[in-house]
Amino acid sequence: DLIKQDVMKKSTKIIAAIVILVLAVLFFTRNKEVEAGKYDEFAKCITDAGAVFYGSFQCVHCNTQKELFGNSIQYVNYVECGPLGGPQTLTCQQAGINSYPTWDVSGARYSSVQQLARLAELTKCQLPQ
Repeated sequence: DLIKQDVMKKSTKIIAAIVILVLAVLFFTRNKEVEAGKYDEFAKCITDAGAVFYGSFQCVHCNTQKELFGNSIQYVNYVECGPLGGPQTLTCQQAGINSYPTWDVSGARYSSVQQLARLAELTKCQLPQ
């Protein structure tokens, strides 16, 4: 019985290690394309075009929007409005933001997640292929 228990413990550890390795590989290969900064120039262009992304750190849809940009989100003009349910930052209050995510492009408001192709249309910025 001791031999069986020892084999079971070793098997469990090996299986756990394999699962962790597989998950790590999947995570890093999935994000590989955006980590290279694929959308850096696009994000800089929409920012230069005056697009502003208003959101909340607690907003699931805002996080989805950020994930579309990957690491290039750092070049997007993002305004944090505060926690869901308030209090909202003064900047967002003054801008009249009442839902997240909200994009302001040339004074026009677009609520909900915007696909990158749509932002390219709105800002006349080139989306990389």
